[in-house]
Amino acid sequence: MSLLRALSVTGLLVGTLFFAFSLTPSLLPRPWLVQGVISGLSFAAGYGLGIGGHWLWHYLELPEPGRRLLQRIKLVASVFCLLAAGVFLWRASGWQEGIRTLMEMDPVDGTRPISVALVASLVFIAVLLLARLFRRTFRSLSRRLRRHVPRRVSHMVSLVAAIVLFWAVIDGVIFALTLRALDNSYQQVDRLMPDDIDPPTDPQLSGSDASLISWEGLGLRGRRFITATPGADRLSEVLGEPAQRPIRVYVGLNAAETPKERAELALAELIRVGGFERSLLLLATPTGRGWLDPGAQNTLEALHRGDVATVTAQYSYLPSPLALLTEGEYGVEMARALFQAVYDHWSALPQAERPALYLHGLSLGALNSDSAFDLYDIIDDPFQGALWSGPPFRSDTWRSVTADRDPGSPAWLPRFRDGRVVRFMNQHTDLLDHDEDWGDFRIAYLQYASDPVTFFAPSSLYREPDWMREPRGPDVSPDLHWYPIVTMLQLLADLATGSAPPGYGHEIAAEHYIDAWVALTEPDGWSEAELERLKEYFRR
Repeated sequence: MSLLRALSVTGLLVGTLFFAFSLTPSLLPRPWLVQGVISGLSFAAGYGLGIGGHWLWHYLELPEPGRRLLQRIKLVASVFCLLAAGVFLWRASGWQEGIRTLMEMDPVDGTRPISVALVASLVFIAVLLLARLFRRTFRSLSRRLRRHVPRRVSHMVSLVAAIVLFWAVIDGVIFALTLRALDNSYQQVDRLMPDDIDPPTDPQLSGSDASLISWEGLGLRGRRFITATPGADRLSEVLGEPAQRPIRVYVGLNAAETPKERAELALAELIRVGGFERSLLLLATPTGRGWLDPGAQNTLEALHRGDVATVTAQYSYLPSPLALLTEGEYGVEMARALFQAVYDHWSALPQAERPALYLHGLSLGALNSDSAFDLYDIIDDPFQGALWSGPPFRSDTWRSVTADRDPGSPAWLPRFRDGRVVRFMNQHTDLLDHDEDWGDFRIAYLQYASDPVTFFAPSSLYREPDWMREPRGPDVSPDLHWYPIVTMLQLLADLATGSAPPGYGHEIAAEHYIDAWVALTEPDGWSEAELERLKEYFRR
């Protein structure tokens, strides 16, 4: 009870507003537990701002209400807080169902308002206790220092010391130990030998006895990627015409010590299996755990009737968000080493005899693939192009092109210099929707307006992102509005825990990959009816 009596009225009012705002929709539907956490953090942020505003009012010596008036204000504020929280909790289910309807998802039972309120309260109390522990630490240090230095100096030094102490505990102990445990866990998973897949016997497949890469050296993701290679008979059956088995080369993280050694191993294996003798060579960059999207891989191989070679190398065991936070330089280093090894060999071949070379990456793979090459190194002999899907908001080329887009084009589907080099598409447009011809060097982005990995913006803390302005993306809720601090927390939740069906959010649909690959690589002999039949196959 003493904790409740000590709460600030101003803090509660601002906190309630932030709590209410947090219940409005963002890019993706949220489960009730995630909603409760976000609402609790939003309430805590608003409460802190309210306390800060009241402290500033008191510091400026502005008039404050008397005791009797203050009691009335508390009563009115309590009623307002309860009404506002109740109304927004009641409407939250409708907002979430609106997003689900927009994304053609099945309805759910609702947001469980009582559960959301309970979780939010627990989160707020935890943050409040942590803040009071920080304040107690600061005051204790300040009292001790005040015996030796002036009062204001003791305050300043104690504040800095308390911040350093708390950060050291959070980052150096809790965060570091958690990451170490996760890394060990995912490393053990990567070494698993599942019962449902066996080492290949065909000498042309990586991981076989004839391969330069051992079965163990592929890692779990690599083993699944290689054994999923479609056979010529299977591909012919799907296409209804002759096809050949695609070539896939995968180097696991434990196949060699350094990125350069893994890149050289991948190149040697690619040469061994005849990868440079195919008509198209794909240099794919995986996500954090070494995963390659089957929707992108299988559709490209089908469109080119198996006449494709793909090479890739793992750089982390961790999921993409953790790899981005802790091992970001590893992904770039591996992508650069592999690109340089493959490109040097490819560019030394006669132009009439070498395959068309394309780059691809999804999510963190797109970011690292973007950083794999320097334009000045390839300008004399450029490769054919790149398809980057769901590019993260940190991608340098994506950010630069989006910021410098042609006037009148929206941030969620930019046009850049009339599409002569860089083009964008989503689930409702294609890459050929331009008046200008696409040059020989092509960069394509496949992205959805509802993708938080692409459209999260740290600046949403204090200003409205460009993609929220009209016209909105077709898969973005019209009820989504920008609120300072709260919107950033909502987008963080979408980024960390959000999920959506294929064709929305960060889930790229295979049928959209087909449109992208057709425009980018121009495979021969496909009619509109045949492409639609292929899309239907991958939808199933």
